Amino acid sequence: MRYLFVSTTALLVVTAPAAAQAPSIQAVELDQLSVTAARAERSVSDIPQSVQIVGRQEIEQQLKQNSSASAALSRLVPGFSVSNQSVSGASETYRGRDLLVLLDGVPLNTPLRDVNRILALIDLNSVDRIELVAGASSLYGAGATGGTVNFITKQAEPGPPRVTVNAATRAFTSDIAASIVPELSTTVSGRNPDGFDYVFTGTGRMGRRTYDGIGRELPSDAMLGQGGGDRFGSGNVFAKLGYDIDAAKRIEGSFAWFSFNQDPRYLTNYSAPYARPILNQPYPGLSILEDTKSLQLRYTDRDFALGSLSLLGYYNSIEKRFNFTTFSYPYNSQVYYSFDPLRPTSPNNQTMLFSDRGGINATIDTPLDDVWAGARLTWGADLILEKTNQTLTNGQNVFTPLQQTTTAAFGLLQVPVTESLTVRGGVRYEYFALNVEDFLRPAAYAAVAARTPLGYQAFVLPALRVTGGDFDYSAPTFNLGATYRLDQAAELYGGFSQGFALPDVGAYTRRAGLSTAFACPVANPNCLPAARRSVTFQSIAPEAQIVNSYELGIRGGNGPFRGSLAGFISTSERGVTFDPITNTISQQKEFIYGTEVIGQYALTERASVGGNATYREGRYDSNKDGRLDSWLPNNRIATPFRTTIWGSYLFDGGVSLRLEGEAWSGRDARIDLVGNRYGIKPGVTMNAALSAPIDGGEAYFAVNNLLDAQLVNPTATSVRNLAVYSWGRTVTLGYRKTF
Repeated sequence: MRYLFVSTTALLVVTAPAAAQAPSIQAVELDQLSVTAARAERSVSDIPQSVQIVGRQEIEQQLKQNSSASAALSRLVPGFSVSNQSVSGASETYRGRDLLVLLDGVPLNTPLRDVNRILALIDLNSVDRIELVAGASSLYGAGATGGTVNFITKQAEPGPPRVTVNAATRAFTSDIAASIVPELSTTVSGRNPDGFDYVFTGTGRMGRRTYDGIGRELPSDAMLGQGGGDRFGSGNVFAKLGYDIDAAKRIEGSFAWFSFNQDPRYLTNYSAPYARPILNQPYPGLSILEDTKSLQLRYTDRDFALGSLSLLGYYNSIEKRFNFTTFSYPYNSQVYYSFDPLRPTSPNNQTMLFSDRGGINATIDTPLDDVWAGARLTWGADLILEKTNQTLTNGQNVFTPLQQTTTAAFGLLQVPVTESLTVRGGVRYEYFALNVEDFLRPAAYAAVAARTPLGYQAFVLPALRVTGGDFDYSAPTFNLGATYRLDQAAELYGGFSQGFALPDVGAYTRRAGLSTAFACPVANPNCLPAARRSVTFQSIAPEAQIVNSYELGIRGGNGPFRGSLAGFISTSERGVTFDPITNTISQQKEFIYGTEVIGQYALTERASVGGNATYREGRYDSNKDGRLDSWLPNNRIATPFRTTIWGSYLFDGGVSLRLEGEAWSGRDARIDLVGNRYGIKPGVTMNAALSAPIDGGEAYFAVNNLLDAQLVNPTATSVRNLAVYSWGRTVTLGYRKTF
């Protein structure tokens, strides 16, 4: 058997059930399984891409510091952005591209209108491990242009019901009374001898005022319409029931509910030098809402005639409500029109997104020993049905209601060429049938810079009819890679893989005709001739953006050391940028490159140190002439260099201390040929967590931003190129116990 030493932030994390267990590196088999990598159980050593598996022990460590899955990934995963500290995933990228988020293999994104919030709302209390595979992939469909993260939920242990309670109180030290909030999570699980098992988790948390490092209250909507991290209530419910029909066959069903409701107190000032609440302007809109439900049913049969069979059916019901925003030139220069020039913002200038998405996935893992000893073919097909629309609060559509049917087939062959060399390669073909309904885009009020007393010229964009129809497009994607075991302690890996991103079709039709070419004076808002009052969706001609990933790395360990080093390149020939003047998607080449390193060293049986670091940068074709002439904007790469370094020590009596430092570089890159630059400041912060066994459980005390540093949040800042300050010092006091 092959054994490697494994770190808490590298390839695998071994769960330690006792709080008093020493944090030393543990020896485990490299042949542990990763279902994310290939839609079938595979050893990590067979995957020719960077793979991280974060286990339950490290998840519980992260829960002491912050309940957000986004915040956990930002510390543990090199290549992932600094968390923007809100419910939104705006500008949170992985290797400068999109990260596809899965819950037990089910995608939670909304590709027809890409407004992802779900990462920050996943309840880590219900998660047993986190699997992340770097690089473009299409094995789960669209969206994994940077990588794929799969949150694997808890499995019940044999025996009577076990109850785990995790209670915590968090607050900002700037004003504890105004910011103190509770969190409570309860998990009940068990497995009967007759093969029936269950897991139930319920979690509730709140947010009140938030403060930066010098005690200033932070705004509720710093990123203009994305929502924030204050004055909210959120709840998660997860339930899973399973039954082992026999030793090979199992049926399992689960339900997950993500709920979030934010009630902003004030509007936000988006003028320089930084985003801040307007304390004399109460927020007039409805609350910011997330109501997502995901249901799945899975059947597995390891004795299927053709190998191992997995059938998965799922349904996602998603409802999102965004912030109410008002006209404010130049920061919010376009709003839906009230037809009152003195108060141009419509009282309904707040949107809601509704998306229903269901699918069936069939995966068969077939051994090919008769052809080649150890060879396996993973193959199958997917069917996905989705329907998406977005409305103002009065029910008026803001983009064309969309329906799409996706069918796909794939095959992935793995061949052990020698005892040390394993080669993997495959193809997936995706076909999209899109139905676009006719709709009337609401009238808008907009402004551009001009030499007037106000500094701008306002105009009206009259209601515009968008003609839909039926459209189809397709995308084949490929992957090829290999792993080579150098010895019992290290291996090389590398290869080529492709993934794709669907055009944000909803965003395009929402912005159809939003340019001066379709404008009227405020005094004559219906000036357009009949020929200029409509556009056709046919002109948009959507196509998938194919992303190519190339990666080469080494991973392994010897004695007390465990680490990995990888270099990567990511390219794409076609972009997904919409031009509202021509109502077309433009082509923009992109080239991203970087390197990532992870390491851990056990100094003694009681003390360990470790960390991760990444460098990533990218260029693109800003004027669409085929040349890479500018650096990618900050909303793709805000901090080229990032690192997290930590150390832990186990004292007598089971008391454990962990210190952690985070640092990121600034950026001042020219993002177009005009020479525009939007500087991002560097930052350094420290965190600490202390825990001790008490009464059969674990008490913990954690401090984030230990020095209460005043930091600009690089990810939030890059959304609108306006400085958004990070959270100041927060403290958490909690207790976890299993009965």
